[in-house]
Amino acid sequence: MKFIVSSGSLLKQLQIAGGVLNNNNTLAILDNFLFDLKGGMLTISASDLETTISAALEVDSTDEGIAAIPARLLLDSLKALPEQPVTFVIDLQANSVELSSDYGKYSLACIDGDEFPRLPEMEDTSTTVLPGEILATAINKTLFAAGNDELRPVMSGVFFQFNSSNLTFVATDAHKLVRYRRNDFKSDNTAEFILPRKPLNILKSVLVSTGNEVQIIYNDTNVRFEFDHIILTCRLIDGKYPNYEAVIPKDNPNAMEIERGIFHNSVRRVAIFSNKTTHQVRLKMAGSELQISAEDLDFSNKAHERLNCNYQGEDMEIGFNSKFLLEMLSNLDSDNITLEMSAPNRAGIILPNDSLEEGEDILMLVMPVMLNS
Repeated sequence: MKFIVSSGSLLKQLQIAGGVLNNNNTLAILDNFLFDLKGGMLTISASDLETTISAALEVDSTDEGIAAIPARLLLDSLKALPEQPVTFVIDLQANSVELSSDYGKYSLACIDGDEFPRLPEMEDTSTTVLPGEILATAINKTLFAAGNDELRPVMSGVFFQFNSSNLTFVATDAHKLVRYRRNDFKSDNTAEFILPRKPLNILKSVLVSTGNEVQIIYNDTNVRFEFDHIILTCRLIDGKYPNYEAVIPKDNPNAMEIERGIFHNSVRRVAIFSNKTTHQVRLKMAGSELQISAEDLDFSNKAHERLNCNYQGEDMEIGFNSKFLLEMLSNLDSDNITLEMSAPNRAGIILPNDSLEEGEDILMLVMPVMLNS
């Protein structure tokens, strides 16, 4: 089995597939890329049993065959080569792969590709089509808010909610929550599923370079994303997502409008002086003034800043974890934001005032922390 391919093109597809690789796999075969050559197309697959990704590219060959090639060794070899044609000769009888470049020849072992785990057959599927940039934005805006608690796996991913009115993406760790909604896209099928963090991170990095549409094919257990000769299939997180709408306060009479960048920088400076366990910052709003303060009683550190804002409502003091507040402000693109509140012990809602596309809706929620008296 022989083929000739551009080293740069091959490396790009290997790096996409390599996002799935684990450092310590339960099966030795999973330390390999599966090469499947047929009709002048080379399909490269990698899997960790939960997530499988395949990336295809055209090569110069009339041969057919499959082989499993050590992933790390192959990646390191191609990274060290400048862009040039590379010839692969795979001898399955001798279990060897020979690479020929302008610099010389390199040999590595390979094994029979038949042992490689096959993609699950998906039955009773539904399909939703979405532009790649919209899906990438939805993942970028939500994934940072997902949890890491192994005891609550349903909150460790992003909740996809499709219906005939809109597409909604939600992530929460119980301290912060983001709801990203597209009212300009809809699905013919009503569906809800939770996607794990790992495939989302892979999609986030790969979708940046695509302007094409993504086919999302799903059933009760698996989801598959197809675009640009790439197919990513993963197992869904099993379980029921929390009723996130119930925790979003609907009546918030106190609202503060402020320039996002100025607010973000002020919180960042003041937070340096906060308690290293609670990361608490205090916001005190009255009229057109916002006071931001933090204190660490253990080390006698404290900071205080004043900012101008547009505040409507009763005078109010509320405490937030500065890390969560900064994460949310960093993940918004708008110049100005509104912070809506009802009481010091109820969640605050952050909404962008500008820079939203038509049909785009973003809501961020952050839980308050109890103020030191």
